[in-house]
Amino acid sequence: MPVLKREQARDVGDPSGLPKLPVPPLQQTLDMYLKCMSHLIPEEQFKKTMPIVEKFGAPGGMGEFLQKKLLERSEHKANWVYDYWLEDMYLSNRLALPVNSSPVMVFPKQNFRSQSDTLRFAAHLISGVLEYKSLIDGRALPVDYARGQLAGTPLCMDQYNKVFNSYRLPGPKIDTLVAQKSTVMPEPEHIIVACKNQFFVLDVVINFRRLNEKDLYTQLERIRKMADIEEECLPPIGLLTSDGRTQWAEARSVLIKDSTNRDSLDMIERCLCLVCLDEPSGTELTDTNRALLMLHGGGTDKNGGNRWYDKPMQFVIGADGCCGVVCEHSPFEGIVLVQCSEYLLRYMRGSPSKLARAASMSELPAPRRLRWKCSPDIQTVLTVNSHRLVKNLDMNVNKFTGYGKEFIKKQKMSPDAYIQVALQFTFYRCHGRLVPTYESASIRRFQEGRVDNIRSSTPEALAFVKAMANSSKITDAEKMELLWTAIKAQTNYTILAITGMAIDNHLLGLREIAKELKLEKPELFSDTTYATSIHFILSTSQVPTTEEMFCCYGPVVPNGYGACYNPQTDHIIFCVSSFRESAETSSDLFVKTLEGCLKEMQDLCIKGNTEAKPTDSTEKMDGNAKVMKNGSKS
Repeated sequence: MPVLKREQARDVGDPSGLPKLPVPPLQQTLDMYLKCMSHLIPEEQFKKTMPIVEKFGAPGGMGEFLQKKLLERSEHKANWVYDYWLEDMYLSNRLALPVNSSPVMVFPKQNFRSQSDTLRFAAHLISGVLEYKSLIDGRALPVDYARGQLAGTPLCMDQYNKVFNSYRLPGPKIDTLVAQKSTVMPEPEHIIVACKNQFFVLDVVINFRRLNEKDLYTQLERIRKMADIEEECLPPIGLLTSDGRTQWAEARSVLIKDSTNRDSLDMIERCLCLVCLDEPSGTELTDTNRALLMLHGGGTDKNGGNRWYDKPMQFVIGADGCCGVVCEHSPFEGIVLVQCSEYLLRYMRGSPSKLARAASMSELPAPRRLRWKCSPDIQTVLTVNSHRLVKNLDMNVNKFTGYGKEFIKKQKMSPDAYIQVALQFTFYRCHGRLVPTYESASIRRFQEGRVDNIRSSTPEALAFVKAMANSSKITDAEKMELLWTAIKAQTNYTILAITGMAIDNHLLGLREIAKELKLEKPELFSDTTYATSIHFILSTSQVPTTEEMFCCYGPVVPNGYGACYNPQTDHIIFCVSSFRESAETSSDLFVKTLEGCLKEMQDLCIKGNTEAKPTDSTEKMDGNAKVMKNGSKS
């Protein structure tokens, strides 16, 4: 997640002045691929992989040909990997969006004393959303600049344009990310309010005038009353969007045969965002439970149907005070979700509600309920929509209070690199091995840049965690030196990733261009080692916030962990997820072990820093402590 400074406004999405993403040298990527995997797979398997990689990279071989084609592609594309990456990471993924793909931001628990409190909060938040959208539309949003490594580099702002103007359309084999900007259709001027599994159109601009908070409150009150009319209630169509993508695409193709459904779908697909007015969940609102409710709504018997997961931004406002944002991840990264969420929380705190003194419109047209006509097939899909996702998700949100980033910085170490090594230590202690790990790194310093992967399970991290396991045979000074080496390796890989020189996007590009040219799949990509390399059992992301909130997401593989962390001055929030159906994983055990590992690393630093001084190469760590990263599932 980038550490950002905010400076003067620049044209949002204007790539001028930003360089194109480079194509890394082929041999560099192949050498790094072998280094990244050598210690993560059995020796016999590695021996089989080495000649496959060598053959791919041989002079005049397939690798050189595909590299040449990638270089040609980079000449006529703003970003040579963007389309390949978007399809591979999101659009071709057939899993359901909730838990598997959509990250959430969990707001502080609100204390609503009455329904009118809830609606006031909603009206205030919608006003903030409209203010934020006007900043984007007016090209007045301050540009993000990276800090730390290559400080002052402007970052691509293109992702902000998609916050309120895009939609993920389900397809039978691949989804489509639809941009709403069109010369034919007018700009959307409505939001959709979900209430009691019903969907209502709330026009936020009427007669060329934006509704003020008082008008928004009036309309929300009307929607609430309309949702209470039981005889008007329609089936919970929103549940369809929580199904697998292919199943939802099939259901949608049935729905659109009817013109009523087509009109309703059009209104949802073109709206700015959703505001979901949730019923009380009936559960104790701990951090962990709020995270679970934000990720999946609690299932069909709670608020699981009060969603439309294809829209990028769904603002959830629970009557019990459980609030936050659900984000469809394909249009933008976590930093955009953070920036928008922080703007809204600051807006609501800094600009008092204007309900009392605002002049209301004399005649507000009533909000419209969206109508649905459901065939027996659709009714069946709605009844069998399972609770499996809800029952399966194992989440633990833990506020580690032993220390925070201040202590780590005092050791002249990068907090992010330190926490990544701690996660490797934890996994090793739980499972006795390391596995391919994903940590998102922003490449927004390039045109249309999204992310690449920092492979945190380095050979150096393995050497450190093995030393910590063999505590009696290795001195603290030796362990301290190994920790410095592991942190240096992590920081170096981070720098490679944010400067476009990591391996994951490059390998993806080589694989996809071969497919595009209808060539036989190179053996490198059918090798077991490659399949292992992209099965990310540990999926991690740093998502720091300046407001009191936290981000979380689910694992990306059935036997994996999602580990999102938010380092603060004197504490670190960890959100660890896994699936109960996997016998290999336990979020509670992981968190308990992580706390122990962080304590051991602190003890080592306190003892070790008096015995071992960092070498010249590691004294530079503090300068890299703020290397730009990106919070994303991610």
